Parts: sequence; C-alpha cells; structure tokens
Amino acid sequence: MLNVLPVNRTLTNNLPAANLSDHIPLVNILPFGLCQSMANPTVAAATAAALGALTPMPCVPATASPWIPGGPATVLLGNVPALDANGTLMCTWGGVIKIVAPGQVQMLIP
Repeated sequence: MLNVLPVNRTLTNNLPAANLSDHIPLVNILPFGLCQSMANPTVAAATAAALGALTPMPCVPATASPWIPGGPATVLLGNVPALDANGTLMCTWGGVIKIVAPGQVQMLIP
C-alpha cells in the first residue's frame, strides 16, 4: 500500500493525492511480500546460510529515486508531477514497484 502524507494538501475523493516524490521507504512504501533478488544483502546472506538454496526474505523497499511517470507530467502537486496509475518505482535490489489498484479511477459520464 502506498502511504501518502497530506503534506501537499491536495485531496482527491477525500484522500491525499500522491506525487512522484512519494517514494520514501518505510514512510510511503511499507515492507511487503518476499524479496528474491540476490542483490539484496539479506536474501544473499540467507541463501548462503542455506548452502545456496534461494531463500527469499521479507521485502524492505530500497527506493532511492522518485517514481517514474507513466505519462506526461501535466499536473503538479507541491511543484512535483502527480503520480498516476501508470507510474513505476525502481528498487535498488532490482525490483519494480507498480500501481496495482489505484485509489481512484476515471469515470466517463455519458
């Protein structure tokens, strides 16, 4: 789940809207799932301890850089482009984080 702090004071559907800077590990991105990347030191150590058998470890995101926009950055929140449902976030250990279920959807009214 993406946690968005209300620092930009922009609400959509009564929830804080995210921008590309909302990528801080353990603040915006909480641990989730199991990491299988051998680039992750905890996975490498657990795998070595298991005599080479891949041993996934709990994911603790290492997201050092902002989200990559999924489209044109035309809407700004706090002087930073807004995050849309097509944004991606790279993990230092080689994974990619994507939006699976956006908090809001566009509805076309006939």
